[in-house]
Amino acid sequence: MTVAYDGRPFSGFAPNVGVRTVAGTLAWALGRQLRHPVHLTGAGRTDAGVHAWGQVVTFATPAATFDPVAVQRSLNALCRPSVVVREIAVAEPGFDARRSARARRYRYTILNRPVPDPFLAATSWHVRTPLDLAALRQATDPVVGEHDFTSLCRRPRVGADVSVSLVRTVLAARWVDLGAGVLRFEIDATAFCHQMVRTIVGTLVDVGRGRRRASEMLAVIRARDRSQASDLAPAHGLCLWEVLY
Repeated sequence: MTVAYDGRPFSGFAPNVGVRTVAGTLAWALGRQLRHPVHLTGAGRTDAGVHAWGQVVTFATPAATFDPVAVQRSLNALCRPSVVVREIAVAEPGFDARRSARARRYRYTILNRPVPDPFLAATSWHVRTPLDLAALRQATDPVVGEHDFTSLCRRPRVGADVSVSLVRTVLAARWVDLGAGVLRFEIDATAFCHQMVRTIVGTLVDVGRGRRRASEMLAVIRARDRSQASDLAPAHGLCLWEVLY
């Protein structure tokens, strides 16, 4: 399934007992339609408040009784308006939404002008201070490539004797000026660490505001110290845009 959702009402994508999540909502609706419990695999584990346009989800069900059109119609009736199944189809044997993915693409939207816009408020970060787009682009260049992103993510909560690699490969990162004060940051990577995109954006925006120099970005990455980066950008400006296979 290709799924779009407004992340604001949910405590993230992944199932979590006692709270409302996107996967929990989809699993409930699928179980009701298919008349058996389902286990969902999502291509990306979006955090609370983060949106998606191109989340990909896989699940197993007997092929003989599966009607994609009926299932899609039922899910959209049960889950709207916050969750919408854009497409549903039978996958090739062995396909897995997470393990088969080559890369994920996220978009972060910033409204950079003095006056806010009520129609963009739910999906963009309103930054009143004028941002230097050239500085944003210059500071973005060091992010591309394979790096240890310890400085630019939230370290997983694991035991002291467990070592977790935070090395990731960013394939592309770019800023696009859409006009009317709307800026879009787009980033592709084979995988992402927890809160990685929001930390990168928060740090880059400080560069754009003039609080940091663009030349500092490489030093921040090399420090492997989260305290060297800036605060998180708000969750509602982030969207899992596409999963590449």
